[in-house]
Amino acid sequence: MDDAPVIPGLSDDPDATIWEAPFETTPTLEDIRQAASRIKGRALRTPLLNAPLLDGIAGRRVWVKAECLQVTGSFKFRGALATISGLAPDERAWGVIAFSSGNHAQGVAHAAALHDIPSVIVMPHDAPAVKIERTRAYGAEVVLYRRGEEDRGQIGARLARDRGLTLIKPFDDGRVIAGQGTCGLEVAQDMPEGVEDVLVCCGGGGLTSGIAIAVGEAAHVRPVEPEGYDDVARSLVSGEIERNDREAGGLCDAILTPAPGRLTFPVMAVRCGAGIVVSEEEALRAMRLAWEYLRIVLEPGGAVALAAALFREGPDCVAIASGGNVDRAVFEQALATA
Repeated sequence: MDDAPVIPGLSDDPDATIWEAPFETTPTLEDIRQAASRIKGRALRTPLLNAPLLDGIAGRRVWVKAECLQVTGSFKFRGALATISGLAPDERAWGVIAFSSGNHAQGVAHAAALHDIPSVIVMPHDAPAVKIERTRAYGAEVVLYRRGEEDRGQIGARLARDRGLTLIKPFDDGRVIAGQGTCGLEVAQDMPEGVEDVLVCCGGGGLTSGIAIAVGEAAHVRPVEPEGYDDVARSLVSGEIERNDREAGGLCDAILTPAPGRLTFPVMAVRCGAGIVVSEEEALRAMRLAWEYLRIVLEPGGAVALAAALFREGPDCVAIASGGNVDRAVFEQALATA
């Protein structure tokens, strides 16, 4: 597209593999409140659910923030909508592009459709089929790449340059973090007396850092990750960004990222308690128990915070059930767990 605009943060190098985040400022509580105002009426205010029998299993009171009931099935819609609704008209007009294994993809696709702009989503070929299908159903153009063989950054950079698309990062962008933080505003407003911990399913840290800013000192925010992908927990111990050896192959695809973000990690380092690590088997058990006692459907990556609440000791807590976009076969596997 010969007259495509200059894209903020996109390198002039035709082989560029990454963008420098155009919005590298950590959001404030006021930024989160403004994001909440922009998404009001389109994003859902999700409930805090409690089941006394589930409390008995956990040995403490547990409230579940049901973001699996959010529009597009996960919290990612909040950040996508907050970001796209805040773009300048010239940024928005040409359309947007995102990288995602599924939940961010669907959030961006639907938020773009609500603003009547095109969206292109670069997805790994092995993403859950239901997430690829629904991303297309929301109106996005899906471009598949093979993990380990193709560089998604190069693919996305070419598309953005050719079409003038604006990148919507999954977590390491202040606008996106502010949008995810709206979930924390609701938690802070609805949190029952006696709750001390907020347990958050954590990948790159956008949701965790946004909630930590929004909740403030009202509770301790604890990131929760699956075994083998505990980069945030290890980073909080070492004080510097640690990386995972791999970023694919686990059941918890929604939260498998190579490392915490440059924006998100400093927030978590200051505002969060120690990370918690659970097994895939525990995530599957949490999915089954969420269905049996709360009648909600979770995906493995969206169930790790509940798994920590159920199978680790601690005070009364809120567990963020961050998403429910699960393939039927995986959900059947969860229902079959002991």
